[in-house]
Amino acid sequence: MTIRIGDVAPDFTAETTEGKINFHEWIGDQWAILFSHPKDFTPVCTTELGYMARLKPEFDKRNTKIMGLSVDPVSDHNAWAKDIEETQGSAVNYPMIGDADLTVAKLYDMIHPNASGGQRSAADNATVRSVFIVGPDKKVKAMLVYPMSSGRNFDEVLRLLDSIQLNAKHTVATPVNWKPGEDVIIPTSVSDEDAKKKYPQGFKTLKPYLRVVSQPK
Repeated sequence: MTIRIGDVAPDFTAETTEGKINFHEWIGDQWAILFSHPKDFTPVCTTELGYMARLKPEFDKRNTKIMGLSVDPVSDHNAWAKDIEETQGSAVNYPMIGDADLTVAKLYDMIHPNASGGQRSAADNATVRSVFIVGPDKKVKAMLVYPMSSGRNFDEVLRLLDSIQLNAKHTVATPVNWKPGEDVIIPTSVSDEDAKKKYPQGFKTLKPYLRVVSQPK
């Protein structure tokens, strides 16, 4: 199953470190980040899980839940969590899915559909290094895929979430390297006439297709 931006995020029920969870029910009317890992007790992912624990208050402010996944049983996750807290200084404070049979990994097209569970190495699961941003409408808003050797930039995931949520609320786009508080772009789908009504304070037209305005509050 190939997943594209705009598709409904596949629903599933899975065991997690916080009990059995149905994904769509768990999201409720909030946003969600689902990020996956190739195996427990792997070095790069250990740093990522600890950093996400520290970032959780920022996601909370944005009405966004976070959930991790690793293709190992929940019992291993609980043991790994102790290492994460010891080495990263932060305890995992969000659910971690146990996906030993690769059900969710396959559902989200993170691994070859013919892959089987059992004793697998991190290299076998190399493609299970994905991030999905899901909206309250349960649709996929963004996806990121990283190689095993590169730690993901979760500050960028936070920035991307800010951009997507801003667009959802105000129908604006964000330019290259945008940061919250900086000017945004008026999409071409908005006419000049409508833009003047929406932004009575005015906007700057660099080209007919490139109009910038202060970020809406």
